[in-house]
Amino acid sequence: MSQIQGKNTRPELVIRNALYKLGYRYKLHDRKLPGKPDLVFPKYHAVIFINGCFWHGHNCHLFKWPSTRPDFWANKILRNKQVDNRNYKTLKKEGWYILTIWECAIKGRMKKPVKSIIDLIIKWLEYENKDKIIKG
Repeated sequence: MSQIQGKNTRPELVIRNALYKLGYRYKLHDRKLPGKPDLVFPKYHAVIFINGCFWHGHNCHLFKWPSTRPDFWANKILRNKQVDNRNYKTLKKEGWYILTIWECAIKGRMKKPVKSIIDLIIKWLEYENKDKIIKG
């Protein structure tokens, strides 16, 4: 468990590197914002969360309830979802646009091509002024 990364995960690095190469600049894990979003685009007043399907309890093929200590994991994942919801609500009140990218969009059998994910992100940043979710 101690080796599980919360920052700089492979899905996060894939998205960050592609956006940076295209000229998009962002802040990383801004502690001033609720939930410390993975990417913050002050110019667009937008944030991106790249969520792991297991840790955030996403209903997809990558999520499987652990067979050991089921009560502990149910409480932990439920708490993560509650914290996410609270952070999203606070960010919305502050006028931020939120994009959530689920891990299953970037890896696993339902993954999308990275280019199509990047195209969706750019379209969202440049033209769409609403919240969005990208999943596999």
